[in-house]
Amino acid sequence: MSKNDEITLVADVDDKISFSKAILLGFQHVLAMDLYIVPIILASILAFTIGETSILIQATFLSAGIATIIQVSIGIKLPVVQGPSYIPIGALASIGGSLGIPAMIGSLIPGAILITLLGYFKVVGRLIRRVVPPIVAGTVILVIGIALMPVAMTNIFQGTDGSHGENLIVATSSAVVLVVLLVIGSRVGKALQIVKLTSVLVALIVGTIIAMTFDMVDFSPILDAPWIALPHLFGFGMPVFDLSAIVTMIFIYFVILIESTGTWFAVGTVIDEEITRERIDKGTAGEGLGLTTASLLGGLPVTGYSTNAGIIAVTGVASRQAILAAGGILMLLGLVPKFTTLISVIPEVVIMGVFTIVTVIIAMNGLRIIKHVKLTERNMLVIGIPILFVISGIVMPEEVMNIFPEFIQYLISAGMAIGALMAVLLNLVLKEDKK
Repeated sequence: MSKNDEITLVADVDDKISFSKAILLGFQHVLAMDLYIVPIILASILAFTIGETSILIQATFLSAGIATIIQVSIGIKLPVVQGPSYIPIGALASIGGSLGIPAMIGSLIPGAILITLLGYFKVVGRLIRRVVPPIVAGTVILVIGIALMPVAMTNIFQGTDGSHGENLIVATSSAVVLVVLLVIGSRVGKALQIVKLTSVLVALIVGTIIAMTFDMVDFSPILDAPWIALPHLFGFGMPVFDLSAIVTMIFIYFVILIESTGTWFAVGTVIDEEITRERIDKGTAGEGLGLTTASLLGGLPVTGYSTNAGIIAVTGVASRQAILAAGGILMLLGLVPKFTTLISVIPEVVIMGVFTIVTVIIAMNGLRIIKHVKLTERNMLVIGIPILFVISGIVMPEEVMNIFPEFIQYLISAGMAIGALMAVLLNLVLKEDKK
């Protein structure tokens, strides 16, 4: 049983649970992850075909499943499910749009190997507490939400699914459904938590049904998709290695690692487990192996999903067996192209309507962490200046952007990456008042 007074665990990390219960709870984790959102957003930005989108989703699901099993069994060994991170969307879209998809995939491989080696040689654990205190972790999450908001809004107003009015109706309807379900789910108590856990899925279904009335949906590709497809390396062709893109993604990986560390501490708080330096190093190595697997399969970078802590708190089940089951389910879903093609036919405006609310929730989670930080003048600068840099990147004209070296352009395009960098640097440079 957990020592956490607010949460009672009915199944601890090492407890055994039945196979049927593990499958049920594992599937619940998968439903709550929304991991299909990230590949669909990136595919929409890069104007992927339905076939290319299906390949990206399939590789991402499979990578997330493999990464989860690696992390739980030989990595941090905590109930943490891996899934695609929102953080690299801007940078990957910029790299893929300017250099091509093979260069985008090639940019992921070297950094993933580097993260694995840093974890293996125990470099990260001793630094993480100094570099990522709560003020930095909260600011990073806040700027992620702020940087992603214009992505969602731009793709709604510039979407090609229907007319401007039709797109706005469909996107708004999808967003409203999600908000209503989240409000209901937060008020009905534990008995109907499934309303909240499946809110994104239901909002996507309702939004797609509404889009069908405007003739925005074509289900014919699902009929042509095979039921089973085995994975293969380099789903988008042989990778191309561009130095500036690689350096950009190495930095992005460190930002993702900050995100993962926050998730580990969140899960540790729920299950009353201390996150030691040794665990951080093992978690980093496990994350690196997962990132390497994803890059080789043509999937997106995977990280620990913070929704795990919430699901564990609701169900009281922290058993690793449930998380291993979730990893197995993700792998199976990644082997079924009909399923991934079904996701890929969801209209872009439906996805973006839901995503607008997701970005708000991300930003507010950052504020939830920051609210415990005393807002001295120094701390306001550490929090505020990264936000300023993110907004500067959003409104910067293209002719001004082109003045900078390519590496800087990628960081500015990523938005959240330049914001996270400033948060880390300002926290180190601006000394706290000892009083």
